Amino acid sequence: MIKNPIQEVTNKLQYRAIGIVKGIYKPNNIDQLNRGTLTDKEGKILETVLLGKAIALIKKYINLEKDYFWIVYPRNKNINNLHLQVTGIWDPYQLNQFDKNNSEKDPNELLEELNLKNNYFSIRGELVYVNTKKKEIVIKICSSPPSKRSKYSTFKIIIEGEIPLQFLNNFVSLDVIRDGNTLRMVKYEIIEKIKSEKV
Repeated sequence: MIKNPIQEVTNKLQYRAIGIVKGIYKPNNIDQLNRGTLTDKEGKILETVLLGKAIALIKKYINLEKDYFWIVYPRNKNINNLHLQVTGIWDPYQLNQFDKNNSEKDPNELLEELNLKNNYFSIRGELVYVNTKKKEIVIKICSSPPSKRSKYSTFKIIIEGEIPLQFLNNFVSLDVIRDGNTLRMVKYEIIEKIKSEKV
């Protein structure tokens, strides 16, 4: 596992939708760990699936009675139905390479030192839709490079927030906070206009 749950961007046009959420994961069925729910400290329940490598970690290291920081990919169909895909667990002392002598530090403090916090999401992609009335924006994320892209490798994330219409079809980088089932934009940065691909 890694020290930083959300890695630095390595390319200015790097697409991603990733976040960190603290909660208790409960599988729907103990014989099938991959589908379940994540309950946060406010008692909000989020539909969750575990991706392959997270299942192996859970079987080996995780006590399902405890809460952890989960590294997640968000998915949603509208502003109020967030669904999470767990890709990893950020446990600075048990799973990550933090200095064990430093273990009196609270994990929340360690997150702050990385400029992160619980319920933070980094969303980077193409601004494809703006609804000024509802204050909603839609970001298209491509999960594979252009040469290998298929219709299944792109998806859209709906976020509460406002970006001027003139920036449609620009690549944007957003800092987003999860509030219950809603992803709410805190700030945005326009990276550059996306060139339309010739068909």
